[in-house]
Amino acid sequence: MARDAREGGRGRDRERDRHGEGGDDIIDKLVTINRVAKVVKGGRRFAFAALVVVGDQKGRVGYGAGKAREVPEAIRKATERAKRAMIRVPMKEGRTLHHDVEGHYGAGNVILRTAPAGTGIIAGGPLRAVFETLGIGDVVAKSLGSRNPHNMVKATFAALQSVASPRSVANRRGKKVADLFGRPPIAVVGGVPVAAVPDVPPAQEGAPDA
Repeated sequence: MARDAREGGRGRDRERDRHGEGGDDIIDKLVTINRVAKVVKGGRRFAFAALVVVGDQKGRVGYGAGKAREVPEAIRKATERAKRAMIRVPMKEGRTLHHDVEGHYGAGNVILRTAPAGTGIIAGGPLRAVFETLGIGDVVAKSLGSRNPHNMVKATFAALQSVASPRSVANRRGKKVADLFGRPPIAVVGGVPVAAVPDVPPAQEGAPDA
């Protein structure tokens, strides 16, 4: 029977920071590690399964899972897989998401909301690890489904992959970014375009000035 062997107590921080080898400035965080067992002839064979997220804190992030007989080897495998599966997420002003988004994976369901400057990262557990490695400074996140770390991380990545910047949407639709947000009507007076102003009824004669 597989047993949960997370390091430390439930309330203890299990995340770990370190710089990637070769000076690539990749930061990885250990989300969770479990002890698993495989029943073979003659008894059980124990191993460790690790879940790691990595990122450059500049808009690129990835996750990976690894399994080995020893904890360091499991973490190394998960980290290497996460680096090979990194994605780029567009960010607004380099600090938050462009729009609210929802992600699903299996029983996992997360909602990510854009936030004003100074909000910080309002998220917990696996979601916080993803945002910190990604480099987002202001975001509000809520998990409404499964509490399994794997489902939560995969649902978060499903949401991040659906984030689109105004520039990408404009290019896809063959428009300019300004066209997506609408423009005020333009009037031409004497051959010179000027912004239109709302019609104001003329003042009645003899009416007192306001």
